[in-house]
Amino acid sequence: MTTIKSAPFDGDAPASAPRHKEATLSEDRVPAEASRVAIDPYQLPQRSVPTIKRIKEAAKTLLPDSLFLSLLHHKCIGRYPNLVRPVTFNEKILQRNLRPDPRYIELTDKLRVREYIAAKIGAEHLIPLVATPEVFTREVFDALPNAFVMKANHGSSFVEVVRDKSDTSFEKLKRRAEQWLAIDFYDIARERHYCTIKPRIFFEHLLLDARGQIPADFKVHCFGGQAGPPILYILVISDRFGSATHGDVYDANWNHLDIAIGFYKRSAKPAPRPANLESVLDAAAALSEDFDYVRVDLYAPDNHVYFGELTFTPGAGVLPFTPDRIDYEWGKLLT
Repeated sequence: MTTIKSAPFDGDAPASAPRHKEATLSEDRVPAEASRVAIDPYQLPQRSVPTIKRIKEAAKTLLPDSLFLSLLHHKCIGRYPNLVRPVTFNEKILQRNLRPDPRYIELTDKLRVREYIAAKIGAEHLIPLVATPEVFTREVFDALPNAFVMKANHGSSFVEVVRDKSDTSFEKLKRRAEQWLAIDFYDIARERHYCTIKPRIFFEHLLLDARGQIPADFKVHCFGGQAGPPILYILVISDRFGSATHGDVYDANWNHLDIAIGFYKRSAKPAPRPANLESVLDAAAALSEDFDYVRVDLYAPDNHVYFGELTFTPGAGVLPFTPDRIDYEWGKLLT
C-alpha cells in the first residue's frame, strides 16, 4: 500500500497566447443552461445578471489574460492576486492558467486521459464508454442504453445524467450537446491548456452503487507527489445531483476538517469511513506521482474505485476557502 502523508492545518513551458472571443463571463464558469449539475463545487451562486452588467462582463473578455484574472480573483476572493510572487494556493493556480505545463492539455481532455489512466492504474478503473460519436445523430441516440451519462471532454460541469431514456429525447440532448460544443472553455477563466482541446461529446455507463444511487465524488487534492508520498486532502461531494448536496473535507486519516471549499455546505456530521478508503488513496497517489500538485477525482461505489478526471487548475484560481487562511496554508504545500 502507498504511504500517505497528511499535513495538519496551521495558522514550465509557456502556452502560446490564445485568441480572445466575445464571450460573456457570467457568475458561473459554465452557463446554467449548459449543464445539469445541480451544484458545482466551484461555482458561484446563480443569480440573474442585468444587461449593463452583462455588457461590462463581455468587455472584460478583451482584457489581457493577466489583468482579466486579477479582476476575476478580486471579484471572487476579495483581494488582488500577486502574480509575480504568488503565495496563496489560488495565486499559484492562476500562474498555471497563464503558463500551463504542456502535459495538461492531453490529461485534461476527458477522452485522451483514459489511455494515461489505464497505463498508470489499470483499465478496470475507467468508467466504461458507451459511445464516442464524431457527430451525435438520432442513430447514436437510438443505440444508447436505457441509462447513461452524456459528457463533453473539453471543460468542467458538462454532465447530463439520464436514468431513463424515455424521460428525455434526442432533440433535447442534441440541443444540450450543441450548447456545450459551442463553449470555448478558455473564455470562461483563461485556463490556457483548454485552448487546443477539440470539443467532443461522449457517453458513459451510468455508475451506481448497490443502493442504486450515484456515488459520492471524491476530489482528492494531492500535493508533493513528485517528491515522495503525497499529502492528500479529500473533498467529498455527496448527493451532487440531488437536493441535499454537501461538500466535506477529510484528511488521509478520515478526520473531518472544519473547512469549506467553494460554496458547498459541510455535513452536520462526518460520513462513515469508506471501507475501501485505502484503495482510493492508493489510486490518487499513483496518479499524482508525476506532478507537484493535481486534483484526482474518483468514485468509490461499494468495493470499486473508478476514475473521474484530473484537474490541474481547480476553481481556475478563484476558489474560495473557508476559513480564508486555508488559501495560504495550501499555498505553502504547492511549490
